[in-house]
Amino acid sequence: TAVAARRFVAVEVRLFGKVGHNEITMSHITARFPGRIDRLFVNYTGMSVAKGDKIAEVYGPELLVAQQEVFQALKLKQGGAGLGEVGERTLASVREKFRYWGFPDTEVDDIIARGEVSQRLTIRAPISGIVVEKNVVEGRYFDIGDALFTISDLRTVWINLDAFEIDIPWLRYGQEVRFETDASPGRVYKGRVAFIQPVLDETSRTVKVRLNAENLDGSLRPGTFVRAVLRARFADDGTLIEPSLSGKWISPMHPEIVKDKPGKCDICGVDLVDAASLGMAVTERGFRAPLVIPESAPLLAGRRAVVYVETGKGVYEGREVVLGPKAGGHYVVKSGLEEGDRVVVKGAFKIDSSLQLLARPSMMSQDGNDESGANDRAGSATLMHSVPREFAESLRAVHNAYFTLQKSLAGDDFANSAAAARELVQALDGADGGVLDAYASEDWDELGRRLRFSALRVRDSGDIADARAAFLDLSAAMELLVLKFGSDRKVYKMHCPMAFDDKGADWLQDDEHLLNPYYGAVMLRCGVNKGELGTE
Repeated sequence: TAVAARRFVAVEVRLFGKVGHNEITMSHITARFPGRIDRLFVNYTGMSVAKGDKIAEVYGPELLVAQQEVFQALKLKQGGAGLGEVGERTLASVREKFRYWGFPDTEVDDIIARGEVSQRLTIRAPISGIVVEKNVVEGRYFDIGDALFTISDLRTVWINLDAFEIDIPWLRYGQEVRFETDASPGRVYKGRVAFIQPVLDETSRTVKVRLNAENLDGSLRPGTFVRAVLRARFADDGTLIEPSLSGKWISPMHPEIVKDKPGKCDICGVDLVDAASLGMAVTERGFRAPLVIPESAPLLAGRRAVVYVETGKGVYEGREVVLGPKAGGHYVVKSGLEEGDRVVVKGAFKIDSSLQLLARPSMMSQDGNDESGANDRAGSATLMHSVPREFAESLRAVHNAYFTLQKSLAGDDFANSAAAARELVQALDGADGGVLDAYASEDWDELGRRLRFSALRVRDSGDIADARAAFLDLSAAMELLVLKFGSDRKVYKMHCPMAFDDKGADWLQDDEHLLNPYYGAVMLRCGVNKGELGTE
């Protein structure tokens, strides 16, 4: 048993996505006059440049005319009083023209210092960064509006993530998020939530979430897959708490700018705001902690949850409770328990089974005389819904595709893994949840979205390492599918303690012959068989 107690816990939200360019700091060099590329100093994409570096030398008739205007203005300045003023205005007009074309303010001074008209002028890098687009070659003519180069400043990057619909309540601007990449194993990066998409993608049932992250060493390369974890602490009334912002001032435009006192944003110059004004609490002080119980305490049956409370030595009473979110190995209890109640955390199924044998009230019914069919709606002690035959048959294709995917990953076969993921998506699309009752349909809607999202990640992964990372979440959803809706075969739960830097990972198999999908041939037999799912 364990005591129901009030404590601040955190919901762990897992997010997945990719590193992207910081669109705000990207610089597009576009032609503002017609001309020709005579010489390229940047002749391949991916080249690193510093602000002011030479990019190209260009020829243009308008450039020649403008240089001639410079020397004409100088001659006018050397004339009489009236001509001198005209020369000043002409020279100022020419300076403005060069400025409009994208040349530095010193360009006219350089022309004057040379003392002659040059056939070619130099385009320089407006920012430091990496050349990500080069649309010209030497000798090619360009016209006004043509895109010549794009430079990306990679000292800060965007982390573009997908968040499930169910996780939206735990997201706020300014929250700190930790993330990892396969390109830098063992290294944990930090970023802050800068944008939460206001529109839901109806196909994937996700929203886009963007982090701003520093990348001074260049280790975060755009296109790299990212696994992120957000831990949202919350109070009893649902208020989110972000202790990392306690006493801080933050930019309302750039959340990576956090300071200990009021001031200006280093990037955009807007006034910093008190972090407490962002819709989150920054300290637990003054808030009541939620009532929580260990995650092993409640017995879940459909939409119902039952816990057994110790009312005396060896005496237990079943109570139906309303659960909130699962957080940090605990469930939040909304109603049904009081602080200090001692609940059963190990052995509750045995107590419940004994009550059923004695025809006493159990989790299977809300009272001892329930003959209204509520038992069928609630599900059974094995957490399975009673589903129509046609739906059960459609799940067979889902199971087949999953187990094919598991064996393909264990065999280091990336091509067949992607093919199996495609079959899994098709099988999920073919499963009609409309034949289910309300309770089962609600579970299927959520599970179907999770399975489809993870299967799409496997299908679209860049290599087998990315596919294995996505398979981890697919397996977690698949385990819930088997527990809630059953299977036409025996399903075994396997565990590898060494996967993902010793964090451990589970997967399912339809036989007891262990084949590790996370390592393949490197450590094909690494892991343990935890037994048939639902009985282990």
